[in-house]
Amino acid sequence: MNAIDPSVFHSPGYFIRAAMASWEKAGAATLRHRVFVEEQKLFPVHDRDGIDRDCTSLVALSTYAHEADEVVGTVRIHEERPGLWWGSRLAVDSRFRHVGRLGRELIRLAVSTANGRGCHTFLAHVQAQNVEMFRHLSWDVEGEVVLHGMVHARMRADLSAYPPIADPQAGFLALAKRSAPPPAIAW
Repeated sequence: MNAIDPSVFHSPGYFIRAAMASWEKAGAATLRHRVFVEEQKLFPVHDRDGIDRDCTSLVALSTYAHEADEVVGTVRIHEERPGLWWGSRLAVDSRFRHVGRLGRELIRLAVSTANGRGCHTFLAHVQAQNVEMFRHLSWDVEGEVVLHGMVHARMRADLSAYPPIADPQAGFLALAKRSAPPPAIAW
């Protein structure tokens, strides 16, 4: 039987947008630290680098009573040179990976935002276990590289699959993926 635990809150929707408030930016940094330093151990102390000075951080925010509540996903984008954009540090909190859409929605906002800012090429180094998800989202593998001791695919987004977004701060609401209702109780 598929029991539902009433003590676990499940957000009905998630705001996907550019980080605006200081708590959103701090939450994105904290989440990245948990995922890349503590969980994956890719970095010994922190994952911050020079890109953080000039990047746009995007976040997935859980909602409570239709208000943003907590940063549960993040990705950053930056323009390396005119028209060439990169996405990096995609992270979803382990407690929210079951939602199944947060990473995809962050990717959609990332590429669409860059597309709205004059992008002609959008690239990312994608961890091997995530390559199939990116392929399903209209990305192609261009090569392979080892970064921080882990295999990554260099991938390119098909920009025609990502309509330009002019205002990433407005973002959008992604509804939670609904699971099947529990079976009826027989009397």
